[in-house]
Parts: sequence; C-alpha cells; structure tokens
Amino acid sequence: MMFEHADGNPVLELDDEQSWRLLAATQHGRLVVSVAGEPDIFPVNYVTSNRKVYLRTAPGNKLAQLTINSKVLFETDGILSQEAWSVILRGTARVLSNSAELAAIEELGLKTWVPTLKDFYVEIEPKSVSGRHFVFGEQPEREI
Repeated sequence: MMFEHADGNPVLELDDEQSWRLLAATQHGRLVVSVAGEPDIFPVNYVTSNRKVYLRTAPGNKLAQLTINSKVLFETDGILSQEAWSVILRGTARVLSNSAELAAIEELGLKTWVPTLKDFYVEIEPKSVSGRHFVFGEQPEREI
C-alpha cells in the first residue's frame, strides 16, 4: 500500500508533500483550460522541477487557449490493482520564452510522446495542490 489510511477509511486526503511525490513520479496527466466559459482538456506528458509542472506543446488549441486564459487545472492519477490516487493542481500557465529558462527546461529531458514537433515549453506555477488516495473494496452494507 502506498499510504496508510487511518481507521480503515478507504479515502485518504493527501498532504502537499505526498501529492508532489506522486506528481514527480508520474509522466502523464491532463491539462484543463477554459476560454469564454468553455472548458477543454488535453492529455500531456510532463516533468516537475522545483514544485512546478512543465510540458511541451505545438501551435494549436491548447497553446492558444492557455495564452488567452492562463488559469489552468492539471490532473494526474494512477491506478493499481488494489489502490488508486489522483492529484489536482490549480495554477497559472505561461509559455517560457527567455533563453535561460529554455536552457534550464532542456536540462530536465522532457521528451514528446509522439514524433511531432513541440517547440513551446509551458510552465505551470501552482496556486494549490490537492490529492486523494483510494483503497479499492466492495461497497459496504447500508446501516438501517
């Protein structure tokens, strides 16, 4: 079991440290953006460094939408045979542009999943992070 649950509770609220440990150990997630009240979600691969999330993208909807509205959600999760977890980060996204930032992100080794050109690096500065860990099992009997 990844985390100990008190009193046999199947749901555990994770603290910041636990949530960041899971974020740092995972490479895939979903970026949620919203423009004019319309949400959109994109699967992405990513890396973390200094409690920030970094991803690469190409010109298109994702890049356009996060430059229009920089407030984003980022979600990642994991599912094992007996347990699962989910971490949600709320933050502000920005496209990295100066050469020092780009050189630093290059050092992180962030590669694209598919063989396409993704020339833009995006940094997500977190405002908050929350996570939950779940232990699977049967639904309990309802008390009468």
